[in-house]
Amino acid sequence: MWIDTHCHLDAHEFGDESAAQAALAKAQGVGMIVIPAVETANFPIVAGLAASVDNACYALGIHPIYVPNAKEDDLRVLREQVAVAMADPRFVALGEIGLDFFIPMLTEPAMREKQVFFFREQLKIAREFELPVLMHVRRSQDVILKHVRQIPPAGGIAHAFNGSDQQAKMYIDLGFKLGFGGAMTFTRALQIRRMAAELPLDTIVLETDAPDISPSWVHPGRNSPDQIPRIGAVLAELRGMTVEQVATATTANARAALPRMLLK
Repeated sequence: MWIDTHCHLDAHEFGDESAAQAALAKAQGVGMIVIPAVETANFPIVAGLAASVDNACYALGIHPIYVPNAKEDDLRVLREQVAVAMADPRFVALGEIGLDFFIPMLTEPAMREKQVFFFREQLKIAREFELPVLMHVRRSQDVILKHVRQIPPAGGIAHAFNGSDQQAKMYIDLGFKLGFGGAMTFTRALQIRRMAAELPLDTIVLETDAPDISPSWVHPGRNSPDQIPRIGAVLAELRGMTVEQVATATTANARAALPRMLLK
């Protein structure tokens, strides 16, 4: 079995094909797809999508790219929805949350401050409910680590990890797994491929971030969760392991990172 620990299956790029994409992934051995929310408006959408297929679960959170239009009251809505979702076995984490210092508009001082405020408040919600977090860490690793040390959640995943050896060790020491996906499949991605090969296997989970971060054989087309087995095969090749060994290990790692996740 494989697990896609980060897939925006509700994205408009999938149109009305979301359920069909989940079924296609299941036929390829993807036993679970984790669907993170990005704003309060899509909280019911991700929850409903996860309920409509038998190999999906979901997370609730406010994505840093959506912070510019977010209101402080959205944090109240999030907390209330999380309190309700705790009774739903398909609800597994707080996410997608984090910081993005790649998009120029988000690096302006006022927007950096707003991002940090929303990130810290969501970390507090995660702590309150003892939930792991799915973290967006683009160009923001050291700042993320600083705040996670101050408000430590119950572990989680550093999504689309692309940091240094030192940053990887810090995440691991704080109880996080590191997400690897399509970027690892490009031969020019030397740093990501080296880390995928050398990091302790029990720290790695697989993800697509579909419809984004397509693997090399799909790029620049739309990514999809059925690509996880082939992405896993790349990891197996990099590590000199069998595909079955990587599937078993990364599935166990995902379950450890997201203990509420129920697998059939």
